[in-house]
Amino acid sequence: MYAVIKTGGKQYRVAAGDKIKIEAITADVGQDIVMDQVLAVGNGSSLATGDPLVSGASVSAKVIAQGAHKKVRIFKLRRRKHSRQRQGHRQRYTQIEIGAITAGAAPAAE
Repeated sequence: MYAVIKTGGKQYRVAAGDKIKIEAITADVGQDIVMDQVLAVGNGSSLATGDPLVSGASVSAKVIAQGAHKKVRIFKLRRRKHSRQRQGHRQRYTQIEIGAITAGAAPAAE
């Protein structure tokens, strides 16, 4: 069984046992979270899609780690103007492990 969830403005296809990095959320390490923004739930060849969300469907997960990605370095140079600008950015993330996937309505066969 798999699900398509939406979090942090992105969509992820997840199955039980998957470990993924998502945009940072406020949760402690070891805390269990429930994601209720499920766009689709599939089981084998059947797929239930929402409009836009599947009613009653949810995905439970456990927070493994909080961290930051590698630094992205931004360097801007205007030639012949002696103008330089340096900047860096580290995007924060939360690593989670997917637990159980609960389908709200039974997936319809197509």
